[in-house]
Amino acid sequence: MENRCEWAQKNELMAKYHDEEWGRPVHDDQKLFEFLILEGMQAGLSWQTILNKRESFRKAFENFDVSKVALFDQSKVDELMLDAGIIRNRLKIEASINNAKHFLEIVEEFGSFDRYIWKFVDYQPIVNHWEKLSELPAKTRLSDIISDDLRRRGFKFVGSTIIYAHMQATGMVNDHLEHCLCRSKI
Repeated sequence: MENRCEWAQKNELMAKYHDEEWGRPVHDDQKLFEFLILEGMQAGLSWQTILNKRESFRKAFENFDVSKVALFDQSKVDELMLDAGIIRNRLKIEASINNAKHFLEIVEEFGSFDRYIWKFVDYQPIVNHWEKLSELPAKTRLSDIISDDLRRRGFKFVGSTIIYAHMQATGMVNDHLEHCLCRSKI
């Protein structure tokens, strides 16, 4: 097996996600919204579970079109609760709709969610130098700050651990291990 971060060596789907997406800087608002929703849905679950259901999430959440998700109503929530292809947690589904509305408010204020979220890292990825998976933090002081700001703006399911995972997924932080084949590609 190639030198990947250990968590990505579980199976092909995890390796593909690791090699092609994780840690690569994302500046597209639709993709940033997708990861915000998926990371919130992951709370208490494995990332493998989310990846397995990702295509179903894309279909259920209108390909993560934030403007469409913001308009979901109670009947749509009830419909999503019957969709076995996604995580059927009412609080998480309702939080996703709530977050879409607040996401749009941030876009209105900053011009894009990208401008808002990347300002926390001065528009440059933070590059860490971890040797072992056990060294990676679950959250940081910066993810605490971002989480607090999002909560103040009305977001839900955006705790510090979820936000740090979002930062990793969207390349705001490069946590590929020193020996990882993707580290130098990013």
